[in-house]
Amino acid sequence: MAAESDHGSKAQDTRVTTGIEGFDNVLSGGFTPHRLYLVEGVPGSGKTTLALQFLLEGARRGEPVLYVTLSETEEELRGVSTSHGWSLDGIAIRELVPSEDSLRPDEQYTMFHPSEVELSETTKTILADVDRLKPTRVVFDSLSELRLLAANPLRYRRQILALKQFFVGRKCTVLLLDDLTSAHHDLQVQSIAHGVVRLEQIHPEYGAERRRLIVQKFRGVRFRGGYHDFTIRLGGIEVYPRLIASEHRPPVEMEKLASGIAEMDTLLGGGIERGTSTLIVGAAGTGKSSLAAQFVAAAAAATN
Repeated sequence: MAAESDHGSKAQDTRVTTGIEGFDNVLSGGFTPHRLYLVEGVPGSGKTTLALQFLLEGARRGEPVLYVTLSETEEELRGVSTSHGWSLDGIAIRELVPSEDSLRPDEQYTMFHPSEVELSETTKTILADVDRLKPTRVVFDSLSELRLLAANPLRYRRQILALKQFFVGRKCTVLLLDDLTSAHHDLQVQSIAHGVVRLEQIHPEYGAERRRLIVQKFRGVRFRGGYHDFTIRLGGIEVYPRLIASEHRPPVEMEKLASGIAEMDTLLGGGIERGTSTLIVGAAGTGKSSLAAQFVAAAAAATN
């Protein structure tokens, strides 16, 4: 349901906040709980930073949270957090990156395809961690490795559907990160996910780089459509929701501005209305400038 914001909704009280004020504003309060969401973007677009802020907000609220990484090591994640001045002590990190032992010849598969061995082992480890920790927020980084392990689109889709059912049954709000490194843009997960957020990094020929995000899908929620600029600064991501003129109109006070000339004000019904435009027409020397000066002088006197 792509639309503008619908603030003041009671549903905001049950939303899962992201820890990013501007992003929560775009989502009309945050994510719907116990759903699976896709956050996609090219490498360097800010997915990991957004995901860490999402988990840190949960840890701040006393929730158990889990970061499952198949692409970055725990050391790299802690390096990112240190650069922003964060501590990941409240976040459980499960690192499923292949170890250096996998480079040895005797560790290579000969009879079985990796999808028949590694995918099931990876999935089993993830499910065991979730059952043990019972997290309310989970980040899965990234889908590229899972896509390669699945080997074919059918197995990949079924794996995502199975994970979705598993997490929903355990009341987890899940972010799936996708770095869009596959040759073709895969829409499999977009059709399965409850919501889709795309991060973009633009490098114009002139001027500074620009980052922006767009909510491509959010089922059952009125969110702010269109692109929204964001920056990555010390301390994390800052999102700047796009401005909508109708939401920033100041209240108009319907009052009359007198000229100070009683007879003229009587003809005008008390004066000219604030916020309107009035045209004074007349030949040269008829007193147009003098009349305008009267209104200016009266307005100046009223403010003193």
